[in-house]
Amino acid sequence: MKNKLLIILLITLLIGPTIVLFRHEVDFKSHWSNADRASTNLAPTPATYKAAVIQIYAARTYNWRGLFAVHTWIALKPKNADRYLVYQVIGWRKYWHLPVYEKEQDIPDRIWFSNKPWLLKDIRGDAAETLIPKVQAAIAAYPYKETYYYWPGPNSNTFTAFVARAVPELQLAMPSIAVGKDYLGFWRVFAKAPSNTGYQFSLLGMFGILIAREEGIEINILGMVYGISFKPFGIAIPGLGKIAFSRK
Repeated sequence: MKNKLLIILLITLLIGPTIVLFRHEVDFKSHWSNADRASTNLAPTPATYKAAVIQIYAARTYNWRGLFAVHTWIALKPKNADRYLVYQVIGWRKYWHLPVYEKEQDIPDRIWFSNKPWLLKDIRGDAAETLIPKVQAAIAAYPYKETYYYWPGPNSNTFTAFVARAVPELQLAMPSIAVGKDYLGFWRVFAKAPSNTGYQFSLLGMFGILIAREEGIEINILGMVYGISFKPFGIAIPGLGKIAFSRK
């Protein structure tokens, strides 16, 4: 019986990544040194759009890890600024003995090493102008700027989820495949959901449950999330993410 349960668990953990593989959703051909990093034109141009902007992006991670997870980052443009500030946590910096946290003036909507990004949140105008100082304060308070683990965290998604919890007005529902988003630290097991519309219990980001209006119900097993969402109605499958059966 135990062997059958293990086989079922293994199949359900791998079916999503297998579908992603055969859909060619992850680029395996490009080397990181020559991978596409062009703009996707999802962000307004500072030269013509003077109002404040907050954008949060996700893209499949580089190489085989993209079968299981996404990388997320935050882009801010204060009012009248001529460039975006991009904030993110990048694992490879650790191997160059650099802080894994990175802040730089950059193109906010870059393709992530040949994997196209999508918008998780797009706030503009007065609302963005009000929230930018709060987001920057949350970024400054992130406690793992020198620490990175692909699994179970802290990683790039731990960073974005931390900021989301600290700024309730963002109401950011992280993708179910944002591995690391449920990492709360070594001693903490209870927290608000990243969207701040519910709560979660998590053991080091490896096991837990989340119940929230925006995310729905998520069950975390070894960092992989199974779930049911209600806005819109759908299911979450490890590696594949949320599949919607109805519109919002």
